[in-house]
Amino acid sequence: MRRREFITLLGSAAATWPLAARAQQPAMPVVGFLSLGSPSAAVLAPFRQGLSEQGFTEGRNVMIDYRFAHNAADQLPGFVAELARRPVAVIVSTGLQAIIAAKAATTTIPIVFITGGDPVELGAVASLNRPGGNVTGVTTIATELGAKQLGLLSELLPNAKRFAVLVNPINPALREAFIADVRAAAATLRRDVEFFSAGSIREIDSAFAALSQTRPDGLLVNSNGLFNDRQVQLVTLAAHYRVPAIYSLRANAEVGGLMTYGPSQTEGSRQAGLYAGRTLKGEKPADLPVTRPTKFEFVINMQTARTLGLDVPATLLARADEVIE
Repeated sequence: MRRREFITLLGSAAATWPLAARAQQPAMPVVGFLSLGSPSAAVLAPFRQGLSEQGFTEGRNVMIDYRFAHNAADQLPGFVAELARRPVAVIVSTGLQAIIAAKAATTTIPIVFITGGDPVELGAVASLNRPGGNVTGVTTIATELGAKQLGLLSELLPNAKRFAVLVNPINPALREAFIADVRAAAATLRRDVEFFSAGSIREIDSAFAALSQTRPDGLLVNSNGLFNDRQVQLVTLAAHYRVPAIYSLRANAEVGGLMTYGPSQTEGSRQAGLYAGRTLKGEKPADLPVTRPTKFEFVINMQTARTLGLDVPATLLARADEVIE
């Protein structure tokens, strides 16, 4: 081979080396994020933080494909089918219907969930310590908070006799567990409770109009995807009808809700990010125990209390994690 031909051949080969090297590099993994609700910085920011703590940064070495149903559960099967066809390396699902849709769509893609109910009773996992299969995640045990929340509301309103409770009928298993918890607490506290249902934005308005006719002394709002998305609507209606209310997410107090008690939404979402990162590294969901919250937040909005003409007992203020002035 002549020298000029050899140099030309060598140059052509060198030009293809970067392309060949790139072809051999593994594709960036994709996390499918499937949510019954709407985008929320309170969920997404800590979720990304958890991923980052495992060494994965969105756009740098991992992609996240988001699917939000905006509380239209019938869209979830189509969304999860799209994610499974892509395919994604792991599916993160928030909301009971999203978990059910993801689990029905695949038995091989790892699934990390965030739910407010008992994942064993819901059929998502075999047990909390040994989930089995391709599913694990975080439970915020929102269904078990009713007794504690009703107790706090009773302590704030010691002369109260009747409380209204707002629930979402879309999750029968979660709703019934929550109702049973609240009924038992009400019997112990010797209070009457009446339940009102709302499964849509319009039904929330209608439920408040209905409960206002019964003139309850206070209101307990159950935690679920729809209500978590409609924080401003709920707080505005409670203010309009001048009913003292307690919620689960601290974000409700931040937008003017009277009181909140529940697990840290930030910590639960971060834990889901950690688990998603661990599955990306090769760990199996079956070997990752379902986690439960260790941090609960009790927040009182004193400005709202004053607007309602309420004197907050010093014992409650002393136990609050935060008092918003």
